Amino acid sequence: MTATSLVGVLGSGQLGRMMALAGYPLGLRFRFLDPSPHAPAAQVAECIEAGFDDPAALRRFAGGLAVVTYEWENVPVTAARALQQFVPVYPPPQALEATQDRLIEKQFFKSLGILTAPFAGVEGPEGLKSALGKIGSPAILKTRRMGYDGKGQVRILSADEAPTAWTSLAGAPCILEGFVNFSRELSVLAVRGQDGHIAFWPLAENLHEGGILRRTIAPAPDVPLELEKQARGFATRIMEALNYVGVLCLEMFQVGEHLLANEMATRVHNSGHWTMEGACTSQFENHLRAVMGMPLGSCEARGASIMINLIGESPPRQTVLSLPGAKLHLYGKEPRPGRKLGHINLHGADLTEAQDQLARLARAIGEPVARYVR
Repeated sequence: MTATSLVGVLGSGQLGRMMALAGYPLGLRFRFLDPSPHAPAAQVAECIEAGFDDPAALRRFAGGLAVVTYEWENVPVTAARALQQFVPVYPPPQALEATQDRLIEKQFFKSLGILTAPFAGVEGPEGLKSALGKIGSPAILKTRRMGYDGKGQVRILSADEAPTAWTSLAGAPCILEGFVNFSRELSVLAVRGQDGHIAFWPLAENLHEGGILRRTIAPAPDVPLELEKQARGFATRIMEALNYVGVLCLEMFQVGEHLLANEMATRVHNSGHWTMEGACTSQFENHLRAVMGMPLGSCEARGASIMINLIGESPPRQTVLSLPGAKLHLYGKEPRPGRKLGHINLHGADLTEAQDQLARLARAIGEPVARYVR
């Protein structure tokens, strides 16, 4: 195995697993580092089981690598910086730093002229009371670090609920964000190469329930050209400011003719899973092309796609596979409530055809898919 073909990945969840599967046809090989003994990527590649803060494990992990990337944005920045002594790390550690703290992330957006909901840092009960006085209610209180998929956040409908909300988050440093009356959630997925070239997939429309992504439609229907320009402009500013290399996802709210940035992911993203069958080049392949210094592939959509997340339980495999046009992706995880077990990609020549496929899928397996048919 040569150094030019070996990619190191921090974290070994389903995103890393799908990254490796996309990289093998390119002649790449993979090594993962993760403290978990039963991570999905360990099913398809070498995995070093060790903590991200273990210096000896980091040195062993780095040996012979061409590049290091990550599939989880909460990898310690110290680990990424330590690995830079031995091997290039993309996206750069400063990108991790910008996204791991929600307050720093929102301040970063603001510094680039990117619109967001009103926000304020909160350090204690009195700080929460003061922030609510400025922002008003309803509002959402979130921990500044680590929360994802709806974890680490609570909605505050009135000032009377503030003490309970603060206690429920165990007194962690928080950010209070004003409630946004949005028409829909959109995400822009972009990739930037080592040469600075940026390519964009079409905007995607997302539906969340309980803070977890449930359904993505791509390209998002009825997107005015100006809105697409706004989204791409936001992503471009972020990537250029961070000297970014790799795939980045920016989640946004549409409010009338404007977009408000919610949060970004400095990695491949759940709302980009539709690209596996629905785009000329998937997000996983293009991320690898970028971090390896290869030419980027086309991000053009092939017709219309709908992605359905499988949360907590999976439908019978035979039922899904019996439906023409349905592509099933399972992550090799044991079922448990709230856990992402896989996803289904549906593809059509246009949105009507893709929605017809969704309706057939809903008739075949019922909940939890039926409520996403519209």
